[in-house]
Amino acid sequence: MRQAGVGAALNICVRMEEFAQVLSLAESQPDIFATVGVHPDGEGVSEPDVDRLAACADHPKVLAIGETGLDYYRLSEPLQWQRDRFRVHVRAAKQAGKPLVVHTRSAPEDTLGILREEGAEQAGGVMHCFTESLEFALAALDLGFYISFSGIITFRNAGDLQAVASRIPLDRMLIETDSPYLSPVPFRGKVNEPSRVVLVAQKIAELKSVPLATVAETTSQNFLRLFRPPQAEAGAAEFSASEQGRIMRGKV
Repeated sequence: MRQAGVGAALNICVRMEEFAQVLSLAESQPDIFATVGVHPDGEGVSEPDVDRLAACADHPKVLAIGETGLDYYRLSEPLQWQRDRFRVHVRAAKQAGKPLVVHTRSAPEDTLGILREEGAEQAGGVMHCFTESLEFALAALDLGFYISFSGIITFRNAGDLQAVASRIPLDRMLIETDSPYLSPVPFRGKVNEPSRVVLVAQKIAELKSVPLATVAETTSQNFLRLFRPPQAEAGAAEFSASEQGRIMRGKV
């Protein structure tokens, strides 16, 4: 990651049972940070309340609440437990004063509905690994959220998503890996890693007809603006000339 010029990675917590491991990795490295949350797919896992999430988010290396959201792709109704979990995370983000990392799949109306009902614009956040429509993206932007693109945007069959990315203002965009999944071309199908976020940046630069350095600089500043990492902890990480990497499920 460092050799590729990526200045920071946000290591995503997807279940509370792994939070200690995720946080330990962040504490051990100046350029790795953490989130706290429970992925919407997880059933039969620990369900934190608002106070527990907010307390965990009080740690200086924990920059956001999530990954949270809604995912109706693999699961079928009744899914009220998933919607209730999402609301808890939004409330915790507001209480902690930390942004949200939102996952949404096959649930655009309910995702936006809950964000609006819970006043998520008070916390802000990012729609991670974005695959939704331009209409959804514009609604999320109106709520103060950023839109983050992964290696999917490099895929040959991702024309619709590429069209959306070309319309999103660069100053409201983040880039990510979603490691260990979704390796960008030419590594599609292989285990992903944070260094490959550079290939996502290259594709964004191509779509927007701007220099790669512009994408790197702007998305890095967006990362700083949204997540506000403590600079004392950041140490020598070169945020001003880096891209955002994301490490999923506590695995580098």
